[in-house]
Parts: sequence; structure tokens; C-alpha cells
Amino acid sequence: MQRPWAFLRSSWPWRSLAYLLVGAPLGAIPLGVFAAAYRYGVVVGLTAGIVAAMLLGPLVARFERTRLRLVDRVPVPSPGPRPPLTTRLRDPVTWREYGFILISMLTLWILDLALVLTSAWVPLILMSGPFQPGVDPRSGLPLALLGVALLPLAAYPTTAWAGARAMIARAVFAPGEAEIIRSRARLVDAFENERRRIERDLHDGAQQRLVSLTMKLGLARLDLAPGSPAEAQIAEAHEEAKQALAELRELIRGVHPQVLTNRGLAAAVQDVAGRSPVPVRVDIDLAARLPVTVEVVAYYVVCEALTNVARHSGACRSSVRARHRDGALHLEIDDDGRGGAVPGTGLAGLADRVSVVDGVMKLSSPQGGPTSLQVEIPCPVSA
Repeated sequence: MQRPWAFLRSSWPWRSLAYLLVGAPLGAIPLGVFAAAYRYGVVVGLTAGIVAAMLLGPLVARFERTRLRLVDRVPVPSPGPRPPLTTRLRDPVTWREYGFILISMLTLWILDLALVLTSAWVPLILMSGPFQPGVDPRSGLPLALLGVALLPLAAYPTTAWAGARAMIARAVFAPGEAEIIRSRARLVDAFENERRRIERDLHDGAQQRLVSLTMKLGLARLDLAPGSPAEAQIAEAHEEAKQALAELRELIRGVHPQVLTNRGLAAAVQDVAGRSPVPVRVDIDLAARLPVTVEVVAYYVVCEALTNVARHSGACRSSVRARHRDGALHLEIDDDGRGGAVPGTGLAGLADRVSVVDGVMKLSSPQGGPTSLQVEIPCPVSA
């Protein structure tokens, strides 16, 4: 999803190429088994295959987990102490791992090499034009230049296939992670739906009743003689009702602001910044509305960050900046306070919320300031 120049300058094409090529030695194991079967018979070959699978299976699984780090920055959890063989054979996870290892040794390494060679075949053929027998080097030079120009295109299918292979390997060796992520996402969605329901009930129910009560108290106050004891009590009740209405509106805005639903992230952040005791400069430039989940997460990150600025930083100014580029929402909240912020309960909660949408949160807060909170949330398509 990166821009071509940024992608080609990054390490991902080379990491993907290394990930695919280091799997080629796995082909030596089945080739050795086939050679034993061809020379000594099928029985010997099957016996050699079973022995190789039992002995080399755990090593190949460890090798797959290790080389996965070339294209996946999150390490696959170690399986821990291995139970007895009889216990492992009753575990479906063991058979799934052995099945993947068998497919990897028999076919996947061939597909890896085939894709790498196919991707680079045409550029390499063109680049070898000046060196072909019977070809004038000067006439073959344009072909060589064309091959050099086409060679970067080979990085795209190579990286795409490496990413697909890594996803398959992670799903096999860490099947629980995907379910945990899906479960967390479902819980967050359910939580947000419940927040919306509570906000709607408060807005359409309790708030309307308080508005009606405030109006009736105001009208009753007009019918009483000014300065009378009853007028004073009605006036006090009227003020209490107005304060309760203001507090309820603030509570509704905190549960789920209507401005976020109706007008989007930029307007909602402007509303939060306008109520902050610390002056906040808002610079949000988004071409279109973002997905609802991304907007909700970004909004609550801004709310929590500005609350921390007001309570703990001693800052005189703060700023919120947001851009959508390279397939992600980049959000940054800065302040000129004293710094020294450490990841506590509030920031840990923010990090958990961001991680549910596959985002990344970075905090820079040296002693003496300034403090910068950066959040990147994948958002390939603006909605």
C-alpha cells in the first residue's frame, strides 16, 4: 500500500525475497526420500519418510517460525515444552502443523522459486541482451535498459506472495491469535453499539424530560410574585434543573457525541478542542469520511490525550494534527508541557483500543518536554 518509490526504497522487497529463497533447502528432504524409494524400494522410502517426518518435523516447524520474522515483525509464540509423543498425536494442532510442513516441503518451496524466477525472468532476459551470442552490444543496450527499468516491478508479486505465505504460516502456527483478534474486534463493536444505544436513550429520553421540566419551572416562575418565598424556591429549582441538563448534555457528549456521527472526525475534534482548558490548535485535513471504527478510535484517542494534557502536563499550548496518507490515518497530539509522561492505565487503555484496529501508538515525552503522541491506524480506503 506504500507509494512506489517509498516501497522500493524500503527493506520489504529484499526481506520478501530472502523469505522465499531460504525455504528452498526444504526441498532436499522429500528429494532424499524419493531417491531412497527409487533406489531401495517403496517400503524403504516410506520408512525413511516417516522417520524423517518424526525427527525433522519439530526442526522444520522451528525453522518456519524463525524465518517468518523476515516478513512479520510480530514473532510467533513459542510452543513451549513439548508434551509426550502420544499426547501430541492426539492433538489436531500437531496434525495441522505436520500437514503444513509436508505441503511446504513438497510444493510450496517450488512455488516460491517459480514465482521469484517468473517475476525476474523477463527483466533478466532483456538485461542479458547485449551478451547474447550474435547480438551487437550496441543494439542490445536498449533492451538491457528496458530490463533494468522493469526489474523493480518484480518486487510487487514477490512481496505479495511472501505476505500471503506468511499469513498462512501464522494461521497454522498461531491459530489462536486470529481468533483472539476477531474476538476483541467483536467486543469493541458490541461496546460501541451499546454506547450508541445509551447515548440515544439519554438524548431522546432523560434529556427531553429535563428540557420539559426546565421550561415548566421557568413558566411557573413567571406566574409567581417576584421576591416571594415560592418564587425563590422555584428559581432555585429552575437553576438546578438547568445545571442538571447541562451535566446530562456533557455526559451524552462523552458517551458518544452526535457531532462525530453527523459531521465526522474533524468537527468532533474541533468541538473537544473548544472545550479544553488548554488552547488547542487543530489541523485536520481529510478528503472524505473515514470508516466509523477508525473515527471512533481516533476521537477517543484525542479526548484522552487532551484530558491528560489538561490534568498533568502543565502545558500552555497543544495541537492536534491528522492526515490520511499511504493507506493509513496518521494522528499526532503535541503539547509544550513538562514531559515525563509514562505509559499508565490511561495510555495502556488507548494502546489496547488502537491495537484492536491494527494500529500503532508511539509516545515521546522526555523530561522537560515536549510530549508527542503519534497514532497510525490502517485505513486503506477513505469511506
